[in-house]
Amino acid sequence: MSDNTSTTLQEPEAPIKAAVMDQLPSSEIQGQSPLYHADLASLAKQGPKKGGVHLREHKLLCHLTLRCNANDEKQKAAVENVLGVALPLSPLTSVEKGAYSIRWLSPDEWLILIPGLEAFDIETKFRAEMPGHYSLVNSSGGSTVLELSGENVIDVLKKSVSVDLHSRVFPVGKVVSTTFAKSTAIIRRKGEHSFELIIRRSFADYIWLWLQDASREFGLVIEA
Repeated sequence: MSDNTSTTLQEPEAPIKAAVMDQLPSSEIQGQSPLYHADLASLAKQGPKKGGVHLREHKLLCHLTLRCNANDEKQKAAVENVLGVALPLSPLTSVEKGAYSIRWLSPDEWLILIPGLEAFDIETKFRAEMPGHYSLVNSSGGSTVLELSGENVIDVLKKSVSVDLHSRVFPVGKVVSTTFAKSTAIIRRKGEHSFELIIRRSFADYIWLWLQDASREFGLVIEA
């Protein structure tokens, strides 16, 4: 009795490819930040020049959320090759090089900020360089960045968060994700009297109104 069983050879699976899209609008479409309606540029020209709190929106930056293995040397090397700076691996820390900055969010999650016009190029480089299993999400449209500074900036933040802001426990470069007023924010200390807030688009107007009220006694200076 003959054996008529045949073996089918399967072709190797094709590598999985991610679609990377250039999300920037054309020159005919105006990009608008979450606080576009507040017209901060006009307020900066017309408003007071002296005060205890200074506010600036760093608008239209690219926000990339990266999830990968902190113990994978090849992945860490790929990130450094793309951004020119290594991932911060200690909890609640950040690194910065030029216009690029990375914030530690969890043991396998980081938030990367880069200039908005470089979003497509950096995403493309990540897709080409990163080995293994990882996730890279462009959430640029969902957030904005506020920089608060000045002699009374900590006084205003104390009204807004329950985090200990003393420099001994909150040094320059530290990052926390916390409740801000009745919203949330990712807060990073940039200097002795300078903090960065990453806030969600949906709460941008609420936080803008909150900051105006919280800083009223100190004087609020809007910077363009």
